[in-house]
Amino acid sequence: MGGKRGKGCMDEPDWRRFITAYHQAHPGITEQLFALADTSPYAWLAEPLRGIEGTVLDLACGSAPTRDELPDADWIGIDLSAAELAEAARLGRGPLVRAGADALPAASASVRAVCAAMCLPVVTPLPRVLGEIRRVLRPGGTLTALVPSQSGLSPSGMLGWLRVMAALRAVRQPWPNPRARDGLAALLRTAGFRVRADERRVFALAIDSAEAAALLADALYLPGLTHHRAEAAKRSLARWAASGRRLELPLRRVVADLPTGQPPSREQT
Repeated sequence: MGGKRGKGCMDEPDWRRFITAYHQAHPGITEQLFALADTSPYAWLAEPLRGIEGTVLDLACGSAPTRDELPDADWIGIDLSAAELAEAARLGRGPLVRAGADALPAASASVRAVCAAMCLPVVTPLPRVLGEIRRVLRPGGTLTALVPSQSGLSPSGMLGWLRVMAALRAVRQPWPNPRARDGLAALLRTAGFRVRADERRVFALAIDSAEAAALLADALYLPGLTHHRAEAAKRSLARWAASGRRLELPLRRVVADLPTGQPPSREQT
């Protein structure tokens, strides 16, 4: 279900160690990056969940930015990173539970909706995570996921990203679940979900200062990025940053339901 990993991807134990250390060092990094966008990706993600009745589980919630988008919801944030949860608590967001996405601390068929912001391409093992989402959702429950898209860039947008990746000396982002980007809808159908919507939207990040450039360099989940290379990239991108500089950011929102009549399950790898 999760598909084969791309060439050069880390094995799962190494990836988990990387992701743990990354979030310990950079709590709230994705929310900070998205604050540079022309409009809020989190607001777009939350649209299908506004007014929903029942528990909304925010999977791998990080600093919990979707909490502010769903103030009246029966919302619970779950993340394995103590640093991310501490940042969410500092911002007054809760309730929060420390747990992994592959072992959710919720009863079967107890959740009305699951919100997954930018996590499905990086959580492991993905088949088990999707199985846990299926298990905790009620029949007819909703999954709303936001993921990066690899399509939708204009020619100038593509040149912008080539500039960024060249500065970082990176060819690609070696995430463990590359199909959980533009192929997410197909993965969800295979996992037993009914896809209601699969939409792409291109946001624009304001890279107009050295601080914004440094934030961008830190936010891309690059396991092979050394401190020396990161600092050199930040200096290069700081020279590129300018008033009015915008970097296109294509994102995909997939909304899916758990069909009624399907028993909850816990998928294994």
